[in-house]
Amino acid sequence: QVQLVESGGGLVQAGGSLRLSCAASGRTFSSHVLGWFRQAPGKEREFVAAISWSLGSTYYADSVKDRFTISRDNAKNTGYLQMNTLKPEGTTVYYCAAGLGVGSRERYNYWGQGTQVTVSS
Repeated sequence: QVQLVESGGGLVQAGGSLRLSCAASGRTFSSHVLGWFRQAPGKEREFVAAISWSLGSTYYADSVKDRFTISRDNAKNTGYLQMNTLKPEGTTVYYCAAGLGVGSRERYNYWGQGTQVTVSS
């Protein structure tokens, strides 16, 4: 019922910033939590941040708190992840997801295709 498409990935230098977008479609999206995850090769998908679509409440992994900001534009059905002070360990594929949240990937039902972020050192 929900389709998600990430965009905005690319190459940035360490300490730089990047803004990811997650375009959502489907009438049921407003009842979900929007989450961002990242996954490096050979590693599990890691929770990054989440936002309640209806209330706007935000949640962050300790590793990105104070550096990343999650937001959403309800009218555009689009979520965003503003990433500041990027570190080389942030070189992963970033995915957006929708579901019941918050930090557990098992509670997300819909996933985007991912967008690659490369942080040069």
